[in-house]
Amino acid sequence: MSIITVEAAFAADQPATEHLLDLTFGLSRSAKTSYRLREGNTAIDGLSLVTREAGFGLTGAISFWPLKIGDAGTDGLLLGPLAVHPDRQNIGIGRALMLTGLDKAKALGHRLVILVGDAPLYARVGFKKVPFGHIELPRLVDPERLLYLELAEGALAVAKGLVLPPYRFDELSGLRDTTWRQSPSAAKRGWPALKRAAVRGRRGRDAHRWP
Repeated sequence: MSIITVEAAFAADQPATEHLLDLTFGLSRSAKTSYRLREGNTAIDGLSLVTREAGFGLTGAISFWPLKIGDAGTDGLLLGPLAVHPDRQNIGIGRALMLTGLDKAKALGHRLVILVGDAPLYARVGFKKVPFGHIELPRLVDPERLLYLELAEGALAVAKGLVLPPYRFDELSGLRDTTWRQSPSAAKRGWPALKRAAVRGRRGRDAHRWP
């Protein structure tokens, strides 16, 4: 078996990466729940990685995205998408991408990674199922597919609640602060419902994107 070399993705790789994602997941991939966490977000610098093969082009790609979790805005990462060309699967490319990406993420000081995916596949690199109800995504997902990996011991314990991209967390935090200034008692009673409504897109500039 040839050695699999993982390297940093370049901006020029974007069209080929999109084509690889279409081949791997189909044209309906943007409807997946995890895409709600990537819309309007920016992948972590240095954690978008690819594999290449001479005469073939890109054979694999992975990226990691910043998250805010819970009312405290605890930092986390979203792994994905992880894509391997259909003609190059089951030869270790996906594992190599994950291990390299996770090592780099840990070296950068990140503490927690979550994803939505097949538990048996990601268990190979240490992912486990999130305890039921511990964290919540913008849309309902199969709890058997909501997974996490701690890059620092105890990271999951302090990351509890709704998971959002940073820009969306900032918007909701501003809305909460405004509500609190106007009426602290009403904010205490009504903030959870207000937050759920805002997340589902009934408020704010991204209503068309946040169901």
